[in-house]
Amino acid sequence: MARFLRPLLRGTTYTRLLHLWVPMLIVSLWMFIMPTHPWVPALFLIPIGLIPSVRRGEGVQARLLLTPGDDEESGISVGPSATWRDRLRTVLWLEVRMVLGALALAATAWLPILAYDLVRVAFGHMAMDNPVLRHVQPHWAYGLLAPLALVLVFAAVIGLGELITAVACLLLGPSAAERLATLEERTEQLLERNRIARELHDSIGHALTVAVVQAGAARATGDPAFTARALTTIEDTGRAALEDLERVLGVLREAGRPVHDRPTLTEADRLLESARASGARVDAEVSGPLRTVPGPVSREGYRILQESLTNVLRHAGDVPVRVRIAVVENSLDLEVRNPLTAEIPGPGRGSGLRGIRERAALLGGRALTGPDRGDWQVRVELPLS
Repeated sequence: MARFLRPLLRGTTYTRLLHLWVPMLIVSLWMFIMPTHPWVPALFLIPIGLIPSVRRGEGVQARLLLTPGDDEESGISVGPSATWRDRLRTVLWLEVRMVLGALALAATAWLPILAYDLVRVAFGHMAMDNPVLRHVQPHWAYGLLAPLALVLVFAAVIGLGELITAVACLLLGPSAAERLATLEERTEQLLERNRIARELHDSIGHALTVAVVQAGAARATGDPAFTARALTTIEDTGRAALEDLERVLGVLREAGRPVHDRPTLTEADRLLESARASGARVDAEVSGPLRTVPGPVSREGYRILQESLTNVLRHAGDVPVRVRIAVVENSLDLEVRNPLTAEIPGPGRGSGLRGIRERAALLGGRALTGPDRGDWQVRVELPLS
């Protein structure tokens, strides 16, 4: 019994009922104007549903009244119609909402009246205004059916609320384009989160370790000259760590940008100029239609190029760098080469290289990093499909 009554104690049950009643306000007004044509409002809903912004309004209403408090987990989109398929789904939603609203209004209005008339008949009165009980002779047994009518009211309110919520998730749920954008967003967040964790561990951890060791050694030796050298080392290491921290914080600030606003390989020139301004001598070769590269591939390609140039600046310094970006057949090829220096990222460093390989693997591509014929190379192949 308690399980049956539990939905009646939830506020969601009644906000869903309110959602079902809302379209009936317009229908009721129309019935006063032209009661012989109750189907006309359903025709008006067809052109209204084709308006892109209507889908957003319906999504906001559905989230607020059908799934209050769930927000992103509700499975209901709050974006406008982006395709004709979305518009047709919105039209179908409006029609279904009107039908279910009519059923809810009938159940919540007619069934309580029926319960009241059953009680009247049980007490010896005729229910001449009720088409169901009009010809029924008064009898006390009809009073036993009154609670059944009230139970049917509760069942209709709860059942229709669950049904309209399920239909909303089906017809107002995210489109394929919205699901792809959400997947890209989550993928980007995961990659950047892993990258930030590695950057902070490598850079800040290394700087703190050097500072602690140098400070301890300076205190132990008591030599002013050694102490001066140790302070210089701590200063240089701390300055480098601050630069790395600022770069990581820049990634965090950028994480709030929508996926489609983030840089792609069409902006590679800006990245190359930034590397040249930092001291690298970059010779770039770009071939193929970069604008035709799919968004996820182009964005990840930009990040891979950015990380490759950052590694050159960090580990090799002022050296000539050869960059090749090519769109060939069904793949994007990206290669960055620079003369091999004595400093090669060891097992504890090289987080950027792991990030490059992870990005490539996520898109079904492959990345090769390491020494090659006297150069350090980063070569990545990403499929376009």
